[in-house]
Amino acid sequence: MNEFGVATEKEALKEAIIARIRAQGPITFRDFMEMALYHHHLGYYCSLGEKMGRAGDYLTSPEVSPVFAALLGRQFRQMWQIIGCPRRFALVEIGAGSGALAYDVLAWAKRNSPDFWRSLSYQIVEASEELADRQRRRLRALDPDLTRISWQSSLPEDIEGCVFSNELVDSFPVHRVVVQAGELFEIYVGWDGAGFVEELQPPSTPAIAQYFQRLELFPGEGCFAEVNLQAMEWMSTVANALRRGFVVTLDYGSEAKDLYAPWRRSGTLLCFYRHNPSNDPYVRIGRQDMTSHVDFTTLIRVGENYGLEMVGIASQAAFLVNLGIAQAWQLPAEGPLALEEYAARRRAVTELIDPAGLGRIKVMILRKGVGPCKLVGLEVSTHD
Repeated sequence: MNEFGVATEKEALKEAIIARIRAQGPITFRDFMEMALYHHHLGYYCSLGEKMGRAGDYLTSPEVSPVFAALLGRQFRQMWQIIGCPRRFALVEIGAGSGALAYDVLAWAKRNSPDFWRSLSYQIVEASEELADRQRRRLRALDPDLTRISWQSSLPEDIEGCVFSNELVDSFPVHRVVVQAGELFEIYVGWDGAGFVEELQPPSTPAIAQYFQRLELFPGEGCFAEVNLQAMEWMSTVANALRRGFVVTLDYGSEAKDLYAPWRRSGTLLCFYRHNPSNDPYVRIGRQDMTSHVDFTTLIRVGENYGLEMVGIASQAAFLVNLGIAQAWQLPAEGPLALEEYAARRRAVTELIDPAGLGRIKVMILRKGVGPCKLVGLEVSTHD
C-alpha cells in the first residue's frame, strides 16, 4: 500500500515471482515479464480491471473514435474485392481487447457495405476468457445471435481473408540484452531480500545470438536492446494459418537498423500506469503494462520464409490519411453536425494521426496467394 492506502502492486504475484527465483535462481527478464503480464489470474492482462481507454493505463486507436475502425473497414473491403468478393471472407482479429474495434468494423460494414457485411465471418482469437466475455456482451448489441462472430483460443486453419492485430506484438515478453566489451550478455532478474536486482549472464539460448546474426547487425557498445523471439513464432503461425489473403499488423516499431542503432542506448522497453510512462518494470508489478518496439525487419523476413509477400508498410498517420480520415470531420450532406460533435471528431482525427503519438504506429501488410496489388491505405488515392 502507498500512503493513501492504494495497492501499488499485486503482492501475491510478487511473491510468486520471488518464490520462483528462490527455487531456481535468477530468471531471464523474459520470464519475469511473462509472469508480470500473463500469470494466470494474477498477471496484468489476465486479471480484472480496465487496461485500455482513457480510464485505463494506455490508449489505443479503437478507443479514440469509431473513425479508426471505419477506415480500417474500408481497407478490409478492398482486400475482399481484390480476392474476388468471396461469399465467405474471414476477418481474424488476434487479441481483440475491449471489443471496440470488432464492434465498430462490423457496424461500419453493416451500415455502409451490405454485400461485404453478408460475406463476413469475424473470428476473434482471445486467450483471456474474461476479455472474451466482455467482448461477447459488447458485440451482442450489434449481432444478438452472434451469427457472424466466433471466438477461438488459437488461430483457425485454412483462412481466406485477413488476419490482423492492433498493438499486440509489442506486448510479447522479450529477452533483454546488453553489449559489454563487444560481448553479448542477457539480463537476468534476481532477488536480494529487499528488491529485484538485475544480473548479466551469457544468453539463455543460442537463438538470441542467431537473431542478430541473421540481421547482420549488433547493438552498439554499452547499448541495451530487446529480442522478441515470440514474435517470430507468432508470425510463422499466422503465415501457416493463412491460405489466401492478407496479414495486417499495426504496432509501434521500426526497421532493425533503427531499432538496434548505436544511439539507442536504453532499448525501447516502456511501462504504462494510468497513462504515465516509466522505464522501471520492477514497480507496480501486475498493475502496469510493459511494451517494447517491434522489429519489423525480422517479422517481414519470417513471413517471407513461410510464404508471405510484402505489400507495404506505412505510418498509421499516412495510412489513415490515404483512406480518407480528412473527411471524418467534414459536414455530411444531410445537414451540419452539432458544434460539439464536430469538435469531438476533429480532436479524434488529430489524435489518431499525431506523429508523436498514435500516428507513429506502423501498419505492415503482407499477402499470400494474392498477386501484386495496390492497397488504398498504402498509397494516395481517391476515396468513396
